[in-house]
Amino acid sequence: MDKVRTLTSEKPVVIFSKSSYCICHSIRTLFSDYGASPTVYELDHLGDAEGREIERALLQLGCKPSVPAVFIGGKLIGGAKDVMTRKLDGSLKELLIHAGFIFL
Repeated sequence: MDKVRTLTSEKPVVIFSKSSYCICHSIRTLFSDYGASPTVYELDHLGDAEGREIERALLQLGCKPSVPAVFIGGKLIGGAKDVMTRKLDGSLKELLIHAGFIFL
């Protein structure tokens, strides 16, 4: 769990993902549409032990399924459903501005 906290505190937007999941690709694209690049950790591209360790930590934090898991400003926002809900209600943009990810 410490590794997840460390990784998510270093950048304004962090996405834990798996390259083979189409919903993960959709979430990455959504953030790219804001004109900035989130930090993405592809769990299936990390070493087996490291990827499993991070996935277990995400599950312990309440991410079900474990990916995509989105952190903004070091805080867990949630998975795809949570991100899309925030996109639709307008609160995602405000979170991104507050975290220094985008400037408008």
